[in-house]
Amino acid sequence: MKSFDHLVTAQMQTMDKLLYLQGELERCEEIEEELRLLQQETELESLQTEIAMMKEELREIHRVFENQTEEVIRTYQEVKVSV
Repeated sequence: MKSFDHLVTAQMQTMDKLLYLQGELERCEEIEEELRLLQQETELESLQTEIAMMKEELREIHRVFENQTEEVIRTYQEVKVSV
């Protein structure tokens, strides 16, 4: 049961990262739109690069979260069977 608890804790930490990054991404996309409206091309390009990196990091965190979910389910089933 300890390994299950550890897996759930790790998954919750990943979820926190995921939610934080999603919030930051939304904030950056709002700034991106404002810069586009103001036609601030240099700052816009820099922000677009940052957004692309954040989206890639978000994809990676989603992948980790999915793997953790599978591991939590597998561990829970093992614990349930052995009890």
